[in-house]
Amino acid sequence: MSTGSSKSARHAPAGELAVRTERRTQLLDVTDAVAKMVQDSGVQSGVCYLYVPHTTAGVIINENADPDVAADMEAALARLVPKDAGYSHAEGNSDSHIKTALVGTSATIFISGGQLELGRWQGVFFCEFDGPRMRRLRVKIVPD
Repeated sequence: MSTGSSKSARHAPAGELAVRTERRTQLLDVTDAVAKMVQDSGVQSGVCYLYVPHTTAGVIINENADPDVAADMEAALARLVPKDAGYSHAEGNSDSHIKTALVGTSATIFISGGQLELGRWQGVFFCEFDGPRMRRLRVKIVPD
């Protein structure tokens, strides 16, 4: 996807996924949708950056072979940061902000052979902590 011979002239495809969550707390597997964006970009080697522009949602890479892993993570975060723990923030979603700070709002994945270079059991999860809502996952694909 080069617009000239200079490496700095390369185009970095960017876009976003619309994510609809169904529960207040939900880890949603978005691996296939991100992989399709990489495939559609035509980039064979590079980096895929993921960013969630929300203060109560994030993104992680973890095991996606067993759905119990996501459920266990949701439960563990609920125990670690309970919804009602006497927070000062008056909106009622302080736990959501804290959980987002813990999991983070970005992830980076190498691209090799036109595919995400994830480990055998790894997947990409959109992490909702204040749903259900319509959310956005920003994706930027940068060729080498």
